[in-house]
Amino acid sequence: MKRNLINLMKSAIALADTLNFSRAAKILHVSQPTLTKNVAALEDWVGAPLFERDRQNVTINDAGRAFVEEARVSVLHCERAVQAARAATHNSETVLNVGRSPYTDPFLISILLTVRLPLFPKLRVELSSQFSCDLVQDVLAGSMDLAITTEPPLSPMLSAAKIAESPFYIAMSEDHELAAHEALSLTDLGGKEWVLFERRVHPRLYDSIMRQAQESHVTPAQIHHVMTAEEAFPYISQGHCVAFLAKSGALRLANGSITIRPLMEENLVLKTYIAARADNKSKIASEFVRTFVRKISQFNVIRQLPLSIPA
Repeated sequence: MKRNLINLMKSAIALADTLNFSRAAKILHVSQPTLTKNVAALEDWVGAPLFERDRQNVTINDAGRAFVEEARVSVLHCERAVQAARAATHNSETVLNVGRSPYTDPFLISILLTVRLPLFPKLRVELSSQFSCDLVQDVLAGSMDLAITTEPPLSPMLSAAKIAESPFYIAMSEDHELAAHEALSLTDLGGKEWVLFERRVHPRLYDSIMRQAQESHVTPAQIHHVMTAEEAFPYISQGHCVAFLAKSGALRLANGSITIRPLMEENLVLKTYIAARADNKSKIASEFVRTFVRKISQFNVIRQLPLSIPA
């Protein structure tokens, strides 16, 4: 059973993804009777049914969902173990998959890309960008080794260390009345038209802004929702809107006609973390995190934007 456990796990994963024995068998390139036998053998070994099925339908139960979630990680780690052994045998490169949030300070990424590990001279960092919630899901699923993420969702399966924090920045036209301020508070933004990222981009941050506004008795005249900092430009260039941006977005928009000011609110601080799955025992990942954090600490305080960037 132990020798074939990975294949049984793959059978359960494929069936969970398709909820159809025929399609799952095609994905695995096995016959449908073989798949049925594998799932039955796995359920017998677990000691509980993982799927509910009749002649027409297949559904996954709570035990099945719990099993498949961990099975995905186990299969992935097994495949990576094989790849790592082959890489060591042939002296080839090792890949570390690192994700980053769109809110990540460019300065942090520049430091990350300078990390070198003497014990792993052929290490290659594969960098990708996703929203924070998606990054965390990928880390928990095991498809990503590390993630640099802003305000990640809380999870007991996630290990995260804070590496930086900065305020939100408010972008506006150089002609906007608030451009005369060196820094802003939420109270200053009351009655103005706001440009905010869509809630699904980062539910936790979005809710923090709205909760703080409510507690401060601040009401915007209107809220325009966007997915990226660049989409905010048409709104603020017209002179009547202000946009909430992270440092990276503020840097991209600041130019001769757009100016930015820091939002000085104690409870609205963007905190950036480097996160990994709590049970990740990878020596490469742990050494990479230690080296990265050590490099950051050499700068003492993470480099921030000036208090304001005039147009």
